[in-house]
Amino acid sequence: MPASLPPVLVLGASGRFGLAAVHAFAAAGHPVLAQSRRLPAGLPAGVRHLAMAPGDPMLVPLAQGVRTVVHAVNPPYDRWEREALELARQGMDLAGRLNATFMLPGNVYNYGEPMPAVLAQDTVQHPTTRKGRIRCEIEALLAQRAARGLDGVVIRAGDFFGGGTGSWLDLVITKSLGAGKLVYPGPLDRPHAWAYLPDLARAFVAAALRQQAQAAPRGLQRFHFAGHTATGEQWLAAIESAARALGVAPARGFSRGGMPWGLIRAGGLIVPMWREIAEMAYLWREPHRLDGQALARAVGELPVTPLADALSESLVALGLAMRRAA
Repeated sequence: MPASLPPVLVLGASGRFGLAAVHAFAAAGHPVLAQSRRLPAGLPAGVRHLAMAPGDPMLVPLAQGVRTVVHAVNPPYDRWEREALELARQGMDLAGRLNATFMLPGNVYNYGEPMPAVLAQDTVQHPTTRKGRIRCEIEALLAQRAARGLDGVVIRAGDFFGGGTGSWLDLVITKSLGAGKLVYPGPLDRPHAWAYLPDLARAFVAAALRQQAQAAPRGLQRFHFAGHTATGEQWLAAIESAARALGVAPARGFSRGGMPWGLIRAGGLIVPMWREIAEMAYLWREPHRLDGQALARAVGELPVTPLADALSESLVALGLAMRRAA
């Protein structure tokens, strides 16, 4: 590790990925500035919290010397159309003023329905949802800025888990774990891409170090984070195994259920968040995985937390496994 690593600014540090990135960069030895309107719980010692909006002009003087800006700002689903592109624009503006690399966590929304079973960096993007089109617009804007000198890195990943609450894992799949029930949002035979947030955050650290070692701007680079790919059956079996190991599985075994997508679509006529969730239901029907070979070639092989360990740690962090079998 270099004797002195440059500072990193994480925008949206109170979110799941933002806080995971703060922890990963701090653990790697970077001075970290964490921007969020409220103080994140569990902020590592030595991290400087900047309690302001991501577009606050005071961020520029406060962040002088920063070489990497991680854009972890993610508005709620029902505010994406109004806010997501403008927030990304603000982050790019800030990175440009700081002469820093702009790093963005991407997702698979860009590919639409149907999508290829294997997604690589050069897979053609055909968004079929509003959120997919917004993600493509954000990356197109980043490509335009990169053509004018901004360093940009997109690391695309599957559905997040770990790193706190607010994911499919706790909001749906294990929501009724205490009652002995698991719910899966799609068919059990379709591969689905997942990203354990601590692992993804360490991939961002590795990519940032690579950028910092370059003397000249590299433009826009896109990478895919392989993470964990599992069918619904494999995913639920792994959760059941982790729950048994932690002593929180019912003696009779778990019952399983599915998502009431018809009800959610109907409710979306009244509840905006339900409408936004229903729009992305295809992701559970479309088998997909992310090809991470280009990222491995660029930064070297990254350590991967085994799925059993990642799920066990996630259940404990969610407070779903606070006791062990005697």
